[in-house]
Amino acid sequence: MKFKCLLLLCLCFSTQLSAQLDFSKANSKSLLLLNEMDSIVKSGKYEQITSILVAQNGQVLFEKYYNDNTVDSKHNTRSATKTMATLLTGIAIDKGFVASEKDNIFTYLKHTLPVKNPDKRKEIITIEDLLTMTSVLECDDSNWHSRGHEERMYFIEDWTQFLVDLPVRSYPFGPKPEDAPYGRVFAYASAKAAAVAEILQNAINGDLVEFTKKHLFEPLDITDYTLNYTPKGILNTAGGSEYRSRDFLKLIQMCVNKGKWNGKQIISESWIEKATMPKVKAYDDTDYGYFMWLKSFGKTKMYKSFYMAGNGGNKVLACPELNLTVVITATNYNNRNAHNYTDEIMNTYIIPTTEAN
Repeated sequence: MKFKCLLLLCLCFSTQLSAQLDFSKANSKSLLLLNEMDSIVKSGKYEQITSILVAQNGQVLFEKYYNDNTVDSKHNTRSATKTMATLLTGIAIDKGFVASEKDNIFTYLKHTLPVKNPDKRKEIITIEDLLTMTSVLECDDSNWHSRGHEERMYFIEDWTQFLVDLPVRSYPFGPKPEDAPYGRVFAYASAKAAAVAEILQNAINGDLVEFTKKHLFEPLDITDYTLNYTPKGILNTAGGSEYRSRDFLKLIQMCVNKGKWNGKQIISESWIEKATMPKVKAYDDTDYGYFMWLKSFGKTKMYKSFYMAGNGGNKVLACPELNLTVVITATNYNNRNAHNYTDEIMNTYIIPTTEAN
């Protein structure tokens, strides 16, 4: 009987260890490459880095703040918080408010009908098309000429109506979906991410912020944040909300834990797997899941990773093979080197340290 109780206690302790983050020994171990990284970041080589956190096996190895930031600073990681829409969609599906990511968006956006530029292909757009940045709508933030560019959206009060009123796109400079890897063509756009929040708010028939607090923030003990809203007062899942670096680390650690936190399944394991599997090729070396970037990092050996990313070089990253989670926040906004800086930090310092740890 005593043996069974001891075994049960060990199992519970092991679950807690794998689910939670231990910050108590951060920076206590001298790791040569991370020390070198710290000195180089302080020198200003990577400009406006504001924080770097590194955890492996749930143990925080490194936690430093730069450029007048502290542990209590909240960071605007821009589009990195698009991934919040992914997490909330998974929870809404788990709880039965949304049947599937394959659902037609107009099931939840009936109030936007009829739309401008009507087309049969627009009538079958799914939630998954938005999550993967692959809808047929002419909406591309990388093309200043795009009718759906975010800078045009910001001047419109109703962002979702702005999106669904767009015409169907063409494919003048690349393959059509049927000829592309995974059968989809990528076109990154904030309007697509923002629309997911309105879909979810209508699906739950309530306030999405309260839903988020109850089902995501409270279980992870995320209490200090500044949320951003659309002009209609809906949670802005295109970006702009601010969180502490430690809370970003919790979110990505939960993903590595396959949706579990503190022994509780916050999001189903199957949804985390779907969200982090490649659905479309974004760039030559980068795939995309559900508002998640998928890329390999390393120096001598490359390790598959998934991550949230935003303007300025912001990354909230997981490398499951190394049981590694990383937060790099920065304010190098609109700096062409921003993501090169954080890629170099990953490849030169963080991956080599943790693969040898």
